Amino acid sequence: MSRKSLCRKRILVTFNFSLAEMMKGTTLFCLFSSLVVVLFLSSVAADKDDQEDQQVYIVYLGALPSRDDYQPMSDHMSILQEVTQESSIENRLVRSYKRSFNGFATRFTESERNILARMERVVSVFPSRKLKLQTTSSWNFIGLKEGSKTKRNRSNERDTIIGVIDTGVYPESDSFSDQGFGPPPKKWNGTCAGGKNFTCNNKIIGARDYMSESKANQSARDYTGHGTHTASTAAGNAVADTSFYGLGNGTARGGVPAARIAVYKVCNNEGCSGEAIMSAFDDAIADGVDVITISIVLDNIPPFEEDPIAIGGFHAMAKGILTVNAAGNDGPKISTVTSTAPWVFSVAASITNRAFMTKVLLGDGKILVGRSVNTYDLNGTKYPLVYGKSAALSKCSLDKARLCEPKCLDGKRVKGKIVLCDSTKGPIEAQKLGAVGSIVKNPEPDRAYVRSFPVSFLSSDDYKSLISYMNSTKGPKATILKSEEISNQTAPLVVSFSSRGPSTIVSDILKPDITAPGVEILAAYSPDSSPTESEFDTRHVRFSVMSGTSMACPHVAGVAAYVKTFHPEWSPSMIQSAIMTTAWLMNASGPGFVSTEFAYGSGHVNPLAAIHPGLVYELTKADHIAFLCGLNYTSEHLRIISGDNITCTKERSKTLQRNLNYPTMSAKVSGTHPFNLTFHRTVTNVGKQNSTYKAEVVTSPGSKLRIKVLPRVLSMKSISEKQSFMVTVSGDSIGTKQPVSANIIWFDGTHHVRSPIVVYAMS
Repeated sequence: MSRKSLCRKRILVTFNFSLAEMMKGTTLFCLFSSLVVVLFLSSVAADKDDQEDQQVYIVYLGALPSRDDYQPMSDHMSILQEVTQESSIENRLVRSYKRSFNGFATRFTESERNILARMERVVSVFPSRKLKLQTTSSWNFIGLKEGSKTKRNRSNERDTIIGVIDTGVYPESDSFSDQGFGPPPKKWNGTCAGGKNFTCNNKIIGARDYMSESKANQSARDYTGHGTHTASTAAGNAVADTSFYGLGNGTARGGVPAARIAVYKVCNNEGCSGEAIMSAFDDAIADGVDVITISIVLDNIPPFEEDPIAIGGFHAMAKGILTVNAAGNDGPKISTVTSTAPWVFSVAASITNRAFMTKVLLGDGKILVGRSVNTYDLNGTKYPLVYGKSAALSKCSLDKARLCEPKCLDGKRVKGKIVLCDSTKGPIEAQKLGAVGSIVKNPEPDRAYVRSFPVSFLSSDDYKSLISYMNSTKGPKATILKSEEISNQTAPLVVSFSSRGPSTIVSDILKPDITAPGVEILAAYSPDSSPTESEFDTRHVRFSVMSGTSMACPHVAGVAAYVKTFHPEWSPSMIQSAIMTTAWLMNASGPGFVSTEFAYGSGHVNPLAAIHPGLVYELTKADHIAFLCGLNYTSEHLRIISGDNITCTKERSKTLQRNLNYPTMSAKVSGTHPFNLTFHRTVTNVGKQNSTYKAEVVTSPGSKLRIKVLPRVLSMKSISEKQSFMVTVSGDSIGTKQPVSANIIWFDGTHHVRSPIVVYAMS
């Protein structure tokens, strides 16, 4: 046997290495070859470890330098080379932000990230985190009626562009037909880079995809339905006779049907990418959109300089573009709102007067009324009932079985029956095992779910009644009926899942800002997806029902665009103020924080009133910079962020959050001591000349707040005139269980300009 053959047998590797061949002795040759193998594999492993240690970071460099000779891409490559000490760094650079602000996304190790973060010119370096995605009657409900019933500025509406940062859209939808549309507005500076299976038109005037790794696979087409739904809610065409299998029948339309849409795809089935969102803002701002709607939230609540939406929204604000963002779907827990930057319009979700109800008919003839969007018909056939815990496998606890958790139910005892589950996720497992339907204990009785087979969600009392029927009846049976629509539901009320304040980042800015319809909204959908995430759902529809702050957000974006059509010269803060100060007043509907202003902000959006607010609270970029000074941002960082020669003087550094010229007033205090607070505000007259506004203070029942407004009368001689006032709020210790609130209303005989005041303490 040759040395090679023997060595191959011993170490399972053959090396043709001249030096080793010259060495004498089989053992020595094999030892040498083994050493070479170890070194080679160690090198490969080290390279692999380096690769695995790398992750995508976003490097934020602030505003673009104003120098004519500045080349962002070249600068970004130079920074990368300096940090990595590598000559070839093309594979490191993921994205370059160079149109509206400065920065890039790159693959770095943690040690490289630390080196970069110490550079003076770098504002922040943070991981590109995954973010989460969060009508035939809703627009009627808030006052924007169909056709000629609503006052519109058609010419300006046709020139309005809404940028939708989401999952893309289904371009063939009737909601996006360009029939009757002329060419894009002259201000449009974007492009149609929709990629495969995507065509723009005079309605969808631009499209970009940031989620595909290769250009060959790029497509702004929506494969989840979410982006199609939000885009059509904001600005979809009026499409008659739409429904979801007969439910919600009517005309589906957006708030500004004549407006144009620009699509920025930053999400897919796996989630949304932070660095892609930064790219979308970079492009949307430069493309010339008027309003940005983004129904996406972060899993955590980072500081502003590490929040892609706060960063993008700041640069959008600086260019006169309002960013509207979903508040989040993690309520009713307090301090779950993730959209907290004051230059971003944060939207909560509320119910309308319409609801979908699904009845359960028991074997004894009794009817229980539940919630769901059930399009399936069991034809009145009654099926045997089985409780999840009564169908448990021996290896599974009864507690898990009653929830119908995966691998807990005995398929033989479930198949062909209607299964009771104590968890909203339970029906998925029941259907997988062959159940014909499911009845669920509903922890959120204020919304209906779409499911892929017959399901009804019952209140706790009705669920107990059903279990009582089962326990007292031999061979209990029931059937689940097709859903029905009602239109007399008490509304508006903030839905339980909508994220609540107060903000953990800025304690003295009331968030969310406003609430809008976000429950059981019927809008366009992508037939490239199914209405649910179930593998068993074979339905493909062009209109579907969805719920979430994702659905509320485009309602407010549509209202913002509607207001802008009447006041194209207004800044983002003026539009936001107009919407907030004219909102419908909502009352606290329960104890604690969850049903107060920390649920709904200023109140419920009222678009018709928003076009004539009388007075507005205006904010400039400089105001926000002073606000950031008060949050201890350094002069150097703020100069980089703003692109202006900023100095955080001692006086500016003492700027109080609560003195930002915001349309609401909020302050966190000690719950155990008396307090005395002042709020300074300035209003701008956008109503009539020679107007006199008088201040009225309305306190909540039981409130012991003492409130003074100086001056109590504002005399406005001219349009655009500004006048300032001060509000002093004092009181005794308030404890930590319940915020105390009031409202200041400036009234001139026509306009009611309302600002909530909220004082709170937390343990």
